[in-house]
Amino acid sequence: MDEIKEDLDMAKDIYGDVRSGMPVQMELQSLIVRPIEPEEEHRWNQLMNEHHYLGFRQLVGESIKYVAELNGQWVALLGWGTAAFKCGSRDEWIGWSKEQQWRRLLFLTNNSRFLILPPVRIPNLASKVLSLNLKRLSADWMAVFGHTILLAETFVEHSRFAGTCYRAAGWIQLGQTRGFGRNAGKYYHHGLSKTIYVYPLHRSARQLLSAPFLTPELSGGRKPMVNLNKVNLGNSNGLLAQLDRLKDPRKRRGIRHSATSTLAVAVCAVLSGARNFLAIGEWANDLPQDLLRRLGCRFHPEKRVFLPPSEPTIRRQLQSVDANEFDLIINEWLAQQSDPDAVAVDGKTLRGARDGDGKKMHLMSAILHKEGVVIAQKTVDRKTNEIPMFQPLLDPVDLKGKVVTADAMHTQVEHATYLKEKKEADYFFIVKGNQGTLLKSIEELEDEDFSP
Repeated sequence: MDEIKEDLDMAKDIYGDVRSGMPVQMELQSLIVRPIEPEEEHRWNQLMNEHHYLGFRQLVGESIKYVAELNGQWVALLGWGTAAFKCGSRDEWIGWSKEQQWRRLLFLTNNSRFLILPPVRIPNLASKVLSLNLKRLSADWMAVFGHTILLAETFVEHSRFAGTCYRAAGWIQLGQTRGFGRNAGKYYHHGLSKTIYVYPLHRSARQLLSAPFLTPELSGGRKPMVNLNKVNLGNSNGLLAQLDRLKDPRKRRGIRHSATSTLAVAVCAVLSGARNFLAIGEWANDLPQDLLRRLGCRFHPEKRVFLPPSEPTIRRQLQSVDANEFDLIINEWLAQQSDPDAVAVDGKTLRGARDGDGKKMHLMSAILHKEGVVIAQKTVDRKTNEIPMFQPLLDPVDLKGKVVTADAMHTQVEHATYLKEKKEADYFFIVKGNQGTLLKSIEELEDEDFSP
């Protein structure tokens, strides 16, 4: 109680300063909003319980408590917790399905408590506090819980408050609730309608939350190679159509999951960041019904649901398919999903990978510069080097109008002629001291040599 009295005395001092003529704008310049420290939680809880009209017991789920300080003194408290499980106006505004709502609700948060400490009465203080809090909210959530926040929501009891500070801070008014509450997993009608406000913390919040696949911004962990929401899956020349070209080596008896759907799931999982069979299986198991349907997965007539292929099924299918043909098809499809300006040619010895004789494997790849996606690759025989593999690697790749980059090994007249005459592409090769004559000619170039 002594701490609460001290806070109120401080608040009176601030209120007195404003009434005595201190410019409000100058006063608010020193305002900061920050998460509370662990040792401040008891004080925060006491003040919120004492002065908020709803009292306070605890915040629900993932939550962060904030304090606003003015000249080092507490003037406002904010509490953020788990978003409402259901909210018709909000869900309609987002445009997500019920399954997406269930899986992506964690990317929303609810401003369940907001208190200006009495007797502080500073014009524009509430909206300024909200604005400062919203600027750091998503970053704080990422630091504490490991994922971002896309949308903030709150419910204002319009019989008591006009919601002025939320509107002033740029929140969007969506409508009113129907007067239902949720307790212990059950809904009950309390008859108290509230006004719904939301604030997008990302300019594409609605699109990201309602997108079929979890987007790179939300997936966490390893960054996905491509955004699956922007690629061609089921249309003509899409992933499913391309995979249909592969021969299924399995016997027809006992087949439950088609080769096309199983491989499509595996490809999408890898492009989303999965790096082993277990991760691919977990990714497949988390797919919602709509995406299982789009990927051609098996429909169970009794359960009336689409079923993902299991991890053993995916593993067996990948191990039995023709690896070279599969690789060619996927590389062609990936190349069609973007319009790159530049393609890099690079070779790497694979760490931990061995051929049938136990020798290290060396791969030469064509990689999209921007996306970092491999669109062609060849194994380099240990008896030779990368130079003879340059043209065979790029033969199936459309390079017209593009720039091909490569290291000094590929600074060859034959490579340059091949790219200019056969592939109608430009090139950017590195020249080093082992090509002394060419290097000297380049060093002797003057600015006027580049004039049109």
